[in-house]
Amino acid sequence: MSEAPRIIRKRTGNFLEDFHPGQVFRHKLGKTVTEGLFTAFTEFAMTASPLSKNARYARAHGFDGLVCPPGLAMLVAFSQTVEDISENARANLEYIDMRFGAPVYVGDSIEVETKVIGIRPSSSRPNLGIVHVQSTARKNVGESGEAVVMTWQRKVQVYKHDEAAAVDAGEIEPDAIDCDLWLPPYDASVDYKSMAHLTNGDTYFEDFEAGTRIEHSRGRTMTSEHIALTAILDNTSQVHCNQFMIDQNPKQYVGGQLIIFGGIPFSLCLGLSCPDIADNALGDLVYTTGSHTAPLFAGDTVFAATEILGKRDLPGRDDLGVLETRLFGHKFVQEEGAQNDDAPEGWKKVTIFDLTREVVVKRRSHYA
Repeated sequence: MSEAPRIIRKRTGNFLEDFHPGQVFRHKLGKTVTEGLFTAFTEFAMTASPLSKNARYARAHGFDGLVCPPGLAMLVAFSQTVEDISENARANLEYIDMRFGAPVYVGDSIEVETKVIGIRPSSSRPNLGIVHVQSTARKNVGESGEAVVMTWQRKVQVYKHDEAAAVDAGEIEPDAIDCDLWLPPYDASVDYKSMAHLTNGDTYFEDFEAGTRIEHSRGRTMTSEHIALTAILDNTSQVHCNQFMIDQNPKQYVGGQLIIFGGIPFSLCLGLSCPDIADNALGDLVYTTGSHTAPLFAGDTVFAATEILGKRDLPGRDDLGVLETRLFGHKFVQEEGAQNDDAPEGWKKVTIFDLTREVVVKRRSHYA
């Protein structure tokens, strides 16, 4: 027997040739939302909703306690899918039909399952292809409070491990997942108006007008903190944390540097928009489609804007309405000699995120 140690070089994650239509992943670990996790990401994203800040307010409106912002629920659920689906991805391309169900509270445990519903090799780049998946997150599985938290589809650009390997291309229909937003009932005996001072006075359903674009005033500069935030979520994708890997072949990776995990600007844009859009909301209904249109790196500053696309009644609830919006995230990049109407001299505005979003908002007539 050789005296040399036995060496095993592990390969983690799946490559394009490892996926098959109909394949189901029951992702490892799961994650319990702790007070530390809740606080870290609610504060990081600059979330301004009193449902996530003030337990008295949340309980008075019919929730069990502080409510996880939709961006945090998404981060916890999405990250569980990374090792199986996108650890070997080049980019996350699109979110589709992201629907929200039961509220998430501190102490809830979230587990996720994903089904592969499409695989398409690239026609121009033989080492890449697109994987289309459908994921569903449930909380407190096997307990009395088990419920669907959210379900969504996404498309991911994934590398091949062996460029010559065959790919099982094809598409199947997504599953029909029962996921309706839970909303507390309106209680006429509650003095909601006594708490109206805890939110902005101009963010009720009646205040919004279709055709308006709101440029949110705050921005947030990203630093290397994104590495720790990504690790806290158990997101193992190496493009977010392994600069040595990128340095070995920088042309293969966007920008030749660590890319900030897409869920971070996703949740941050939701937070930056919150004071103007969602501090009088009771929940996010659906994100029809969303995409990352440019990468975000350490040193970039994120800003957000929201377009009001339309308004409609919420069936069965005369105290609430649905706000149809489009959320944009952007950064400014220096460019010598640049002259742009929407950026300072010497800078250009670059859109990094785009999300079609429907929000359930309180009516002033019932709450203020």
